[in-house]
Amino acid sequence: MLCAVYKSRKKADTYLYINKRDDFSGVPKMLLDTFGVPKFVMLVPLHKPRNIANISIETLTKHLKEKGFYLQLPPTEESLLSEHRRSKGLDAQPDKKF
Repeated sequence: MLCAVYKSRKKADTYLYINKRDDFSGVPKMLLDTFGVPKFVMLVPLHKPRNIANISIETLTKHLKEKGFYLQLPPTEESLLSEHRRSKGLDAQPDKKF
């Protein structure tokens, strides 16, 4: 089994995985509008147990079977201030006192 991978032209580091190349029939219209015109990246074989771009084959296969697509968003960036506060034993976010 192969899946097609597309890159968003609007959103950085955002990828859409679908069952068949150029078949976006299973992808909601609102998602495609937000995603923009998809740019084809590659076909990926799903028969080997491994991870693809930090996604397990099992997770990807499950989403493709259940929803018809998988949307990969960029990882969230950790706040350096929050990281520093935690290293000092403080809460990541200071209490707001008004």
